[in-house]
Amino acid sequence: MTSTTGRAVLVTGAARGIGAAVARAFTEQGDRVAVHVHTAVDEGGATRDALPGTGHALVVADLGDAEQAASLPAAAEEALGVPVTVLVNNAGIATGPDLAHPPATTDPAAWRRSWERYLRVNTLGTAVVTHAMTSRLIELGLPGRVITIGTRGVHKGEPEFPAYAASKAALHAMDASLAVALAPHGIAVATVAPGFVETERVAERLASPAGDEIRAGSPFGRVGRPEEVASAVLWLASEEAVWASGATLDLNGASHLRP
Repeated sequence: MTSTTGRAVLVTGAARGIGAAVARAFTEQGDRVAVHVHTAVDEGGATRDALPGTGHALVVADLGDAEQAASLPAAAEEALGVPVTVLVNNAGIATGPDLAHPPATTDPAAWRRSWERYLRVNTLGTAVVTHAMTSRLIELGLPGRVITIGTRGVHKGEPEFPAYAASKAALHAMDASLAVALAPHGIAVATVAPGFVETERVAERLASPAGDEIRAGSPFGRVGRPEEVASAVLWLASEEAVWASGATLDLNGASHLRP
């Protein structure tokens, strides 16, 4: 892989899990990273401090607030001292028992709240950050990379979390459109669609009786690891991967195969 070290990278939702693994992967090859968090400021600070190398930063913003989302790339640029040329869209509301909203049993008010929350943060917030970052690159005449963490659920379905799947499907479509629109400006855009990934957030679930069923969903008999997602993101951000712009890379251990 051609060295692309020394870049300024913004990873949203990087306090732990996939985001922290992605931040670590970039810093291990010599890039400087802005670790974005919303409420997990202490945890994000610890993640930043543990990264190899120097010059990393912690930036705080609520992606559910469009103004804060729009100012995030500028805050990262100010903290790192140079424009951000790689954006990894990882932040967002995920899934969990307290967020389930199956259509057959969810009352109208809760159904509406679920959709508003997921779309406001996952879709609109991410779209605003991406537009702010890429507009800045176009203004400066700099090439760049945008990689969004999507989900297998876009293709497989999320019957307990339909608003989550829809919010991520919008980002898959956004990346495909931006890949075409931004290619003339030297900006490549791609999506990673992980399946179930072993993070702190789901550790209790994996340790429960449901864990065996989840692991059995893949013929490998396990779930994904954050480092595996990070490795894919690192490649998509490399010079060699420019021709993958517009692609969605499935990372689900053959647990769901698309035509």
